[in-house]
Amino acid sequence: MTFISPSESIKHLDNKVWSKMNRLHLKKIISEFSHECLLKPKLLSTEDDWGLYQLTPNDISIAYHFRAKIMHLDHWFIDVDSIKKYDKEISKPLDSIKFIIEFKDILGFSDAVLPMYLEEISSTLYGSCYVYSLGEPSAKKLTEADYQTIEHAMIAGHPCFVANNGRVGFDADDYRRYAPESADPFSLIWLAGHKSNTEFTSVTGLNYKDMMLEELGDDLHASYTSILTSKKINPEEYIFFPVHPWQWYNKLAIIFASDIANDLLIYLGCSLDKYLPQQSIRTFFNISSPNKRYVKTSLSILNMGFTRGMSPYYMRTTPSINEWVEKIVIEDSYLQACNFIILKEEATVGYTNRYYQNATEADNDYKKMSCALWRESPMKKIKPNQKLMTMAALLHIDMYGESLLSELIKASKISVTDWVKKYIYSYLSPLLHCFYKYDMRFMPHGENIILVLEDHVPVNIILKDIGEEVAVNKKEGLPESVKRIGRQVSDELRILSIYTQIFDCFFRFLSPILVEHCDCKEDDFWHIAADCIHTYQQQFPEFKDKYDSCNLFAPEVIKTCLNRLQIRNNRKMINTSNSHKEQQLSGVLKNPLANFK
Repeated sequence: MTFISPSESIKHLDNKVWSKMNRLHLKKIISEFSHECLLKPKLLSTEDDWGLYQLTPNDISIAYHFRAKIMHLDHWFIDVDSIKKYDKEISKPLDSIKFIIEFKDILGFSDAVLPMYLEEISSTLYGSCYVYSLGEPSAKKLTEADYQTIEHAMIAGHPCFVANNGRVGFDADDYRRYAPESADPFSLIWLAGHKSNTEFTSVTGLNYKDMMLEELGDDLHASYTSILTSKKINPEEYIFFPVHPWQWYNKLAIIFASDIANDLLIYLGCSLDKYLPQQSIRTFFNISSPNKRYVKTSLSILNMGFTRGMSPYYMRTTPSINEWVEKIVIEDSYLQACNFIILKEEATVGYTNRYYQNATEADNDYKKMSCALWRESPMKKIKPNQKLMTMAALLHIDMYGESLLSELIKASKISVTDWVKKYIYSYLSPLLHCFYKYDMRFMPHGENIILVLEDHVPVNIILKDIGEEVAVNKKEGLPESVKRIGRQVSDELRILSIYTQIFDCFFRFLSPILVEHCDCKEDDFWHIAADCIHTYQQQFPEFKDKYDSCNLFAPEVIKTCLNRLQIRNNRKMINTSNSHKEQQLSGVLKNPLANFK
């Protein structure tokens, strides 16, 4: 059944909006590709702190001109209104897709990668136009909005990636049903998998039956059980689990047809609870019962360098890994003083299709099509006077050009300096402790961090997505169920988990917003970050050797290039089991913290 009419699916593609989104997107393209040294703009002249730059592709009749400041960490802060395109000195409209084609050889695209990359760019623009066409809520209104309203108002996506909203596999109807910015609640589909192919794993103290009753309720659980008994099938031989509706219609019903025909996989029905997709698109917040767990499922669309499946092998050890990390957090007095919280992934189900599992030993997306996990709800982690907000929101600029960060600071009624200090200490301090004391790193980018706010001021953070993204820099001494997260890498690469994930992928974008919207000097921001690090190191002098070997105040930082990964292979950027090995590096960055060592 069609959700929207053909005309409705393109209603937001107005020429004026399309032009505006292309201009904003081209600003990001030039900024990020120049940051990664894929493009090398030519300086034509300078005026005050600004430079006038030119970019010319291999077709020398074409030239792009723009004004920019180069900030710390080689961040290209571009005046969006200054971007001009000329072809034989005749002004031309800005076009992101055409820009990629014009510079394809300079950027290093292969013929195999380029067409799908262009599709991802077009999809990114399509989504930007849709969010922009909604208009509201403004940045000011978002300061008073609830957790999910803020979650679904985000426009920009990942700050580094240029093609960050590809969602290859979704059609226009799917977009309006399942994209987080559409904010349209939907039910999940529930299946029963035979135990010969299905494995349930959970944290200590949570058994399968209790888990199902908590998620489904007595009546729905009984109804699903009766479906099996009516088929003269023993329910004790099956495990219930949810799947995304798109996954069922587009993948499982067809690709798993043999398992369905042979009652290894049985359709049960749709959830009574309604869910909203989060920014990560395959994770869902229960809006019918907000204190219930998040649900995360396999979703075989291509988005930002990966098909978003989930591995049954990873599911098997995910609860144990979460328990192991939580034990460290709970038993550490400093992390408790920081009120550092992780959202445990408490239970998982992995369904294995034997055809695809046995067809080849090589890892592939067909082996990752039918998994689910349940993660704690953050709503149970806060006090009545507190509210939640994705950290990605600190980078949000609304359709009127206003910053949510500046509006939060205004609403807090404290100074910019005090607000930034509270934020950085809340965010950075526990991550430093995990890194230096336990050799443990996460992937604490904006979408993976939930800020806890009191009176619009951050007081602590909640970290999610533990099982897939935690790593420990050792292989010996880990429990058997945790061994897959052991990574032995050099200090030079290990420290990139802070340099890249925190400094380059978040602070690099946060600082210019503070400069432009909050009248905060760039060096003042980095000085606060340096003070936070010094404060931590003074409190824990016993880790001095680690401070020296993984020196956050080193003069230079290795530059990790994320877009280069996607340009090289936009179907699978890296092998996630050994991501350090496949990093794309390009020179070094001057470390802004070095001035405050």
